[in-house]
Formats: sequence, structure tokens, C-alpha cells
Amino acid sequence: MNIRSLTRGDGVVIGAAVLLLIASFLDIYSIDGAPDSADIPNAWGSGPVLLSVTLAGIIGAALIVVARGLPQAPKVAGLELGPFGVAFTVFAAWSALGNIFDPAGGFDNNGGSDAIGSGTGLILSFIATLVLAGAAIATPLVPALKGALLPPPKPAAPQPYGGQPQGGYGYPGAQQPGPSFGGQPGQPQQGQPFGTQPGQPQPQQPHQAQAPQAQQPAGDFAPFWFAVPVARPLFAEDGSPTPIAELAPGTWYLAVEQRGPSLVAQTQDGRRGVLQDTSGIQRG
Repeated sequence: MNIRSLTRGDGVVIGAAVLLLIASFLDIYSIDGAPDSADIPNAWGSGPVLLSVTLAGIIGAALIVVARGLPQAPKVAGLELGPFGVAFTVFAAWSALGNIFDPAGGFDNNGGSDAIGSGTGLILSFIATLVLAGAAIATPLVPALKGALLPPPKPAAPQPYGGQPQGGYGYPGAQQPGPSFGGQPGQPQQGQPFGTQPGQPQPQQPHQAQAPQAQQPAGDFAPFWFAVPVARPLFAEDGSPTPIAELAPGTWYLAVEQRGPSLVAQTQDGRRGVLQDTSGIQRG
């Protein structure tokens, strides 16, 4: 599970679930005139509140986070876990609202309609489930909530395929080859024949001196490492609309080919596919 693929909306969902868990240990009833020693139950002592509010909200939050963190979330009845999690959070908020209106569940304390009210635990549970359901629904719709929860790491840029290792020939600061036999120190000699004296004109080699140095065409593609700002699907190279993988933020992938505005990327397990949305990618 890659926690760097979580969004800011997922962070709000996690925070609301923690608040819901804390509220489950507080009193769900408020009884007028009750002494301080009165044993008022919390959510764990009330089956309807525990099942329909507390557990439903926490399970919904867990399904949303797991569906976002796994590279390929498992499906239930052909549906991903994310929609199930959203449905659980909406059900928990609806149940909490019903308990706010009728905290005693129809129980009348000696005929006093105002004798029993909503306790601190029930009020906090309603607030937590309301935030939970709102974040679960709004995350795919609000750009601010779709941003990455954790910033991408900035490790040393890995070498692309075929790249020169640091300190090798041609690398800045590396030791350059010394002068040829017969040359003077500090004066690089290029192609000086054996036995000639310094300062004497050298016979030109027609093919080597006149031929221009081969240059790499500007249009050639060099593989590079990159990271995506948000989770993005990776499609098959044959043009199939079904994604074969999901690129997660905070993970480096290798771009091996460019096809117009798209990139052919390779995952850590060797799968290759086409990344159609390349906006905002970070090059390694």
C-alpha cells in the first residue's frame, strides 16, 4: 500500500474517522437532572448507534483509504471498494441524523418528552460522519482535495538506461586522459604520431580531420525517470481503454518512449503501458 497516493480529501476522511472513534467513547444521552454518578452509555453500549453510525463510518473510511492506496484495489460484485466506502459514510451520516432527532429511540422517561436529549458523543458523531461523507463525495470533484496528501520525495535522480556513471569519462570533474607520448604536460595532444617533436606540423588525416563530428539528432528520445503529481491510469499499448496499472505519486517510473503527447512508461514490475496525461509530471 502506497500512502503517497493518498489525496488531501483522504486526509480529511481519516481525520473524521478518528474524531468518530473518539466520540464513540463519550455519552450518547443527556438526561436532565441526572446525578454525576449516573451510568450513561456510550456508543459501545448501544447496538443501533454502534452499528449504524460508528462502525459504518469507520468501515467506510477504511474502504476509501484502502481503495486509494492499493495499486489495484479488489472489486466486490464488479464494483471497486471506493464506491462502497462512500455509501457507508453517507449511511452513517444519515443514521447519526436520525439519532440526533430521537436519541432515546422512542423511549419516554416517565412521560417527559424533554428528559432525554443528545449527548456529547452523539453530537460529535454526527459532525464527524457529516464531514466524512462530505469529503468522500467531494474529493473526486474538488481540485483542492485531489492534490497529494504528502509531498513527493526528492531523492537523487537515478541514472537512466545507458547513462554515464558519475566520475566516468567525460563527467565534469573527472580526470581527463593524459597527453600522448612525446607531448608536453598541460598541452593536450590530439592524434600526435609516435616519435614526432612538439611544435612540428602534423600531417593531416583526410578522413579523420575533415569529417564533422557525428551529433545525435535533436529529435531522438532519451529514457528518463519521472513521477506523477496525482494517481493516473496506465493504458495498454494496443489502445485498449481498460487501464493495466495506476501510477502513484511519490514513485519513480521510467519513460522508455514518446508517442506524440503521451509517454510509454515502465513500472517497477516490468509492465509497460501508455501514460496519456503527462501534465505536471516531475522529471528525475
